[in-house]
Amino acid sequence: MKRSQLRAIPAVEKVLQALGDAGLPRPMVVEVVRRELAALRKSKSIPEFDSVITNIRGALRDLRSSRIRPLINGTGILIHTNFGRSPLGERVIESLSLIGANYNNLEYGLAGGKRGGRAAYLEQSLAVLCAAEAATVVNNNAAALVLILRHFCDASATSGANSAHPKNEVIISRGELVQIGGGFRIPDILETSGARLREVGTTNRTTLRDYARAIGRDTALILKVHRSNFFMDGFVESPPAEEIAALARQKRVPFVEDLGSGAMIETQVTPGLEHEPTPAEVIRRGVDLVCFSGDKLLSGPQAGIIAGKAKLVDALKRDPFFRALRCDKLILSALEATADIYMRGDPHIPVLQMLRATTNELRSRAESIRDALEGLPLRAVVGTGQAQIGGGTLPRSSVASVTLDLIHGSVPAQEFAARLRDQPLPVIGYVARGRVKLDLRTIFVRQDAAVIAAIRAAAAQP
Repeated sequence: MKRSQLRAIPAVEKVLQALGDAGLPRPMVVEVVRRELAALRKSKSIPEFDSVITNIRGALRDLRSSRIRPLINGTGILIHTNFGRSPLGERVIESLSLIGANYNNLEYGLAGGKRGGRAAYLEQSLAVLCAAEAATVVNNNAAALVLILRHFCDASATSGANSAHPKNEVIISRGELVQIGGGFRIPDILETSGARLREVGTTNRTTLRDYARAIGRDTALILKVHRSNFFMDGFVESPPAEEIAALARQKRVPFVEDLGSGAMIETQVTPGLEHEPTPAEVIRRGVDLVCFSGDKLLSGPQAGIIAGKAKLVDALKRDPFFRALRCDKLILSALEATADIYMRGDPHIPVLQMLRATTNELRSRAESIRDALEGLPLRAVVGTGQAQIGGGTLPRSSVASVTLDLIHGSVPAQEFAARLRDQPLPVIGYVARGRVKLDLRTIFVRQDAAVIAAIRAAAAQP
């Protein structure tokens, strides 16, 4: 094709006028338009102007949909990593609003009128909750584990800067070399932290003797990783934490456990759930340090909590790397409010409220939503489901639940699910047996009216 036969690349301003209000800040829209037009310049053929506008609208729609926004979780997964894990309670939100909108005493001592310590109240609260000598906080549990490994595997922190034999070896059972979501692998974290991995036992069986034989002059610590996102059954053996703790004390080696989920309640009292170890329980077994997430079963903001012996926690806080991992005023404030809720015995924790809802309550809500959908070109049926905890927690547990099953007369289930996702307040369910299913256990009562509106809008689309 001759150059004279090619259509002209439309000007940026012409495209912007054709787009109208794209629902995004103008600089963002201009950048997308320029990028798309630059791609056209490299192309050998230029489409019609209307096609150019359609393609740019699609790019803007994709960009707009990537903004963080609220949605309705009808998947039945309570701690959904893709949905921001645990939702925060009203009192936590109130605290965030109050602290975020004002100056605050983050590092100011009101009693003395001088610079004060950071997070002192929160650290004491977490120590009480974990029945530990001390506690501290970093920005997530991966950071907590990295900090612990870097500190204890640092020659200057453990054996002296001039030591010929730096202690950088971490002993861990082969059955605990786990991977969690997002490609987070324990072996990779160990290597990144400067640790040398010393695997003991086999995938399914590790004995106390395996740990004892592995301990040597290069041993920095013994690491135990709770298998929170999978389980092993059958010919399986691992020594109790109490026995490993006794061995660690005898050999003067720190014993650390990455607990992962950080439950503060006895999970087994909820029908369908197994027992999940709490930080206090792990520390009673003799672990020197435990680390866990703040936004899983604890139901707070994203954070990594470290609790255990005061001298070890204090050493971590003095580590220069600690400053790079510390939390800001909003996270600390949200964690304070969350810890207060637990210590006061207050039930206002959204995930716990969802777990405690009865199937009769859920069925009544599902029936009300179903009745409100009469007259639409779809069939709504009250069904049953099994809600899961999610977030790499309690993989064998599920809780009986109630679903609202949607069957459209002429729209396939996958397409109708996409329509629900495309609503101003997206509704996310799952497709099973040709139906779109919305699990009521993970939908807040206050969202029922929005669910009805979204279904009506999706059903009304041509």
